[in-house]
Amino acid sequence: MKDNEFNYYNKIKNWDFSQINCEIESLTNWDISKILNEKATKKSRILDLGTGGGEVVINEFPVALEIVGTDFLPEMIKTANNNLKKSNKKNIKFRIMDNLNMDTDDNYFDIVVARNTCIDARQIYKTLKKDGLLLVRGVDKLDCWQLKRLFNKGQAFNDTKPISQIDYENILDAGFKNVELIPIYEREYYKTKEDLLALLLKTPILNDFSEGHENNNLKEDNIDMQILNRYIENNTTNREILLRRRYYGIIANK
Repeated sequence: MKDNEFNYYNKIKNWDFSQINCEIESLTNWDISKILNEKATKKSRILDLGTGGGEVVINEFPVALEIVGTDFLPEMIKTANNNLKKSNKKNIKFRIMDNLNMDTDDNYFDIVVARNTCIDARQIYKTLKKDGLLLVRGVDKLDCWQLKRLFNKGQAFNDTKPISQIDYENILDAGFKNVELIPIYEREYYKTKEDLLALLLKTPILNDFSEGHENNNLKEDNIDMQILNRYIENNTTNREILLRRRYYGIIANK
């Protein structure tokens, strides 16, 4: 699974979503960035797992003593460091690290954030200080479910248990307390077919990228446009092309 994920994201090499015209309507009152900014102080040490190109850390994270963003893809960290140079922020650093083989110090961070990435709850528990905070936001099985069913494939399509439930149980088993699992619903409206297609080519939404499915197929570059056109025809509203998103949030303390 990890090798497939590495190959997929290493192949894309372009995580710029700024040119995609999309409006987001949140249906759930749970915002990971808002919670992080409320909980962090200027003395906090924050670890961001799966930091990608670093844009969220640079633009949305609070002022803190130290922020470390990690990703297991060298290209992502290269992008993040380039973005960091433009920001002139001094309390942030980015480096390569595998979430499933963490090399951070024990009892060091006040807050660990994981967004749309795999985690090892026990390793996160070790690197957090006593009473430290864990914030998780991930993509769940039913994300874009109407689109996935039409294509008969997609991220987590073949999972027997939603990743939200797996993460929740693993976090409990690791010894965390006050663990809350929150389903997150959003609607995204894409201005044109090209905008939606750009999203699908930059993310694994329509790839068979699943936990517990041995034949993960991450090599397909082509999307069946006839099927996509059918989806667009059935989901075009007065606010353009609708895509229903399903995420999950978890908050827990050590």
